[in-house]
Amino acid sequence: MPGTSVCLLTGVSRSVERMAVIGKGSAHGACSLLHAAALGYGANIALDLPITVRLLDRPSKRDVKDDDGLLQRLLEAWVEAKYPLPEGYQIEDLHWGVKSEIPKKQGLKSSSALCIAALRALCDATDTSLEPHEMVRMTAEVQLAAGVSITGSIDDAWACMSPGWKLVDVQAPIEEGVLLDEPGLDTEDWTVLLVLRGPREVQPSLEDFASQATAFQQALSALQEKNPLVAMTWNGRGTVAALRDIEGRKMANDSFMNSARAAGVSGSGPALVIVVPKQQVPTVERIKSFYGSRHPNATIVQTSFLSVVEGDSGE
Repeated sequence: MPGTSVCLLTGVSRSVERMAVIGKGSAHGACSLLHAAALGYGANIALDLPITVRLLDRPSKRDVKDDDGLLQRLLEAWVEAKYPLPEGYQIEDLHWGVKSEIPKKQGLKSSSALCIAALRALCDATDTSLEPHEMVRMTAEVQLAAGVSITGSIDDAWACMSPGWKLVDVQAPIEEGVLLDEPGLDTEDWTVLLVLRGPREVQPSLEDFASQATAFQQALSALQEKNPLVAMTWNGRGTVAALRDIEGRKMANDSFMNSARAAGVSGSGPALVIVVPKQQVPTVERIKSFYGSRHPNATIVQTSFLSVVEGDSGE
């Protein structure tokens, strides 16, 4: 019988049902180079923070924490768009499994990555082919409906789909909004440290960011000059001012005192992203030790950028 195995144990026959993986998709986290709320342009650079989402025929043995209901909203949006369900299944028969290394509610694009990976799992399960901009559109609609984004996070969704970094006009039609699509910073050249300060407590408003337009304009200018690390730093300065994040501003300044090449709060916070040349191992260790002792309640994660390998499309 499909989905069933039979084992003999001391003369007793038992059937054990196996969980079927109907479809699987993956994505990754990212950090901000330019917050879209200020100027209507957003940019993020991909990080080696993977997420895998599986579409299952029964509940996962691992608890799936989706407090914002994104996965259920996404499944409902899929049906409303008249995309097919896996053959032989109704919506109530489908369940999710999630394995993620992206810290949640930290400004590291966990919600966008979850949606992109889930959409890829649905495509895998139904032999459906969606264009990238169609996935971005559905992800934005779901996040706005769930109240987890103030802009739709269109630039975030683009960043979670492929390596490198993109500059996106979030006010343009989604299929026309990518203005720059760059291969990114070499994974072998840079170490990225994430200082996690606990979950975001307050969702800021668009007005909070608009008041800091000067700093964000500097970040945009740096991106136009293909200098993402300068953009990250200027964006971070604008973000901590918009969030009135005095601690975040001090922590970013401390990273430069400890020889970081770039630093800034990502997204709407509160995670601080610090970039150090990979060959400067003593600097990396000094920064980790500094924040570990000065901010014992923070968690420090070491990772790297995801860049497009030569000859790879990055898809």
